[in-house]
Order: sequence, then structure tokens, then C-alpha cells
Amino acid sequence: MATAPPAVADGPGVGTPTVVTLGDSYISGEGGRWAGNTNTSSSNVDALGSTAYYDNASSTAETIAGCHRSKAAEAFIGGGVVGANLSCSGARTYTQTGGDFKPGIDFYDNGAGQQGQAKMLQTYAATHNVKMVVLSIGGNNFNFADIVQTCITNFLLSPSWWPNYCYDDSSVSSNFTTTNITNQTNAIKGAIQNVQSAMANAGYAQSQYTILVQNYMSPVPLGSGFRYSQSGYTRQSTGGCGFWNKDADWANNTAVVKINGAVASAAAQVGGNVKTMNLQTSFNGRRLCENTVGLLEEKGLATWQSTGAVDKTEWISQVRTVSTVFGPYQVQESLHPNYWGELALRNCVRQAYNGGTPRGGTCARGSLTGKNAQGEPNMTLT
Repeated sequence: MATAPPAVADGPGVGTPTVVTLGDSYISGEGGRWAGNTNTSSSNVDALGSTAYYDNASSTAETIAGCHRSKAAEAFIGGGVVGANLSCSGARTYTQTGGDFKPGIDFYDNGAGQQGQAKMLQTYAATHNVKMVVLSIGGNNFNFADIVQTCITNFLLSPSWWPNYCYDDSSVSSNFTTTNITNQTNAIKGAIQNVQSAMANAGYAQSQYTILVQNYMSPVPLGSGFRYSQSGYTRQSTGGCGFWNKDADWANNTAVVKINGAVASAAAQVGGNVKTMNLQTSFNGRRLCENTVGLLEEKGLATWQSTGAVDKTEWISQVRTVSTVFGPYQVQESLHPNYWGELALRNCVRQAYNGGTPRGGTCARGSLTGKNAQGEPNMTLT
């Protein structure tokens, strides 16, 4: 009797196509529990519930505490494509082991189960048919969270007739010197090269997969686009967006531009099978405190599931401070794409995957409204 041929394991070029996401909170799914913002009951915007960030096999806990790999994250494009989310909120290009473990885009391995994301990718890719690796990294290298904290603190502790701006604080401006931009560009370049090395170690030729490097969206509007006055404290106490107008202008015209410039330069220097997805203006019209959207209660919506909520509410989570946060919200969710934002980005990742022939482009909402068949905001990748 003839015997059946041995089963062929998945691996490079074999088996179900897979998209893997690597990087930081802007791709891990941080904030993805919440669909819009409200100052009424949190249940009204709770799209994913208390297990939103549980990513282990049984959906009972996080694989790595604090990575916040949400179920709304970009990786899960569907359509017969497997999604694997190896990213981690708070990640930099290098692994951080002090305090909370934050795997970087490197080959760190302590022999006790803690590994860098490049090492995780290498192991995963050896037994899965990885067609595209999506990477978001660099923002934390520029100390994004500390900058936001400084800006909010300066807003709360100075009056409108004598504003203390954050953009000219040395702790902020030092992140954007020519020297530091060069250093962080090189670090991002090294991270991309580590992805290539991981895939080569797993048995892939560069022609078998694509690296899609995404940059960062503008999370708040220009100063003229806020719906709350900068006089008084309403901008933070109601909107959760305590930035002075000048600081918001600086964030849009300088900080985001320079961080994204570093990402673009790094990707261009690596070249080869590296493509880019530009997100800078992707949330325009749906940003935190923008005058084109509002809180649920400002728009007369009962919950995130109310008709039109996707178009009337914000796609960025409110900024919450240590002294004002209350459960189930978490401080680290502040100023990140929420449920709607993550689904919008997932839509663009699916378009970038392009049926297995990956491409880059600019992800934008433009004048589009409504949702697609997958329940995601309509977006274009051009």
C-alpha cells in the first residue's frame, strides 16, 4: 500500500500567506479598546471590552504585559491572510529591560523567554509564509510620550495670558537637533536592516516578502482647528487635548514632520524590498479635539454603535494624566489611534498587501465617509 507523502510545514513560500506587524504602540493597537471619546460612561465607547489587549492563545492575558496588542490592530486584514502582531507599546529600536520589558527591533534573547522583535520574527517566519512585514518604529526614540507630557503640563500650569510653551523647552527641542535626528535615523535604519536579517535567517530571499514601513499621523489639529478655546482649562478638562495653539502648530509643522522625515530617510537608505506607507494626514478631519468631530455627547450619540458615530467622533484617544485617569482607562492609551483609527489603518494595510503583491503609498481619508463591508472607515491608498 502506498503511504501518504509527508506533510509539508509552512515556511518561506509555503502555506497560508501571513502579514506580521512589528514596532511600537502606533501599530500594536494601543487605545484600540475605545471607539471615540466621551466624558459620560466609558461603556458607551467600549468597543472591545476588558479583553481588548489579551493576545495569548486563550485570550485570557497579554503575552507581554503592557504591549497592548489589541484585537482591532492593523495586522488582522482577513481575506484568507493570517495576521501576527509581534509589536509592543513603548517599543524603541532597541530592547528595554529596565522596569517593564519592551522588546525592540533587535535579536535580544535572555534565554528565559524574553526576546527582541527581530528574534521573534525570525522564529515565527521560519514556520509561516510571511509575505509582508509592517513596521512602525522611531516615535519613542524621539521621546514622544515625554514630549506630550511636557506639553500638557505646561498648558495646565500656565495661564492663557502668559502661556508656557513646550516646543522651546530644552527637554523637548533637544530631541530635534540635527545630531539627534541623524542618530535616530540611523537607529531606524538599523531596525529595518534587522528585519531583513531576521527574514534571511528564517530562509527567505528578499524577493519573497516586502517590508512596509509606516510613519506617524498627526494626532491633533493646528491651533486654529481646535473646537475648544485655549483660554481656561476646557481644552484639557473636557477634550483631553491640553495643548497651546502654538504647541499644536509646532507638533504638526515640526515634530511630526521631522520624525516622519527620519523614518522616510531610513527606509530610503535601506532600499531593496522596503516600501513606505505615509500616514501623516490620514486622520485629518477626525483628530482629537478637531472642530469637525466631537465627543459622543456633543454629537447627540448614545454609544459608539449609534448611526454615524464613525464620522462624527474622534479617531484618537483623549490624553489622560496620572492624576485624572480612572479605570478602565489607562494613561498609556493617551493620544493613540482608537478603535476607529486602528480599523482605518487596517483598511490601508489591506490595500497595501494588494492581494499578495504589496505596494506602498499614502493612506488618506480625504472626503470619504462611512464604513466598508468589514466595518472599517473608508480609506484610500494612493
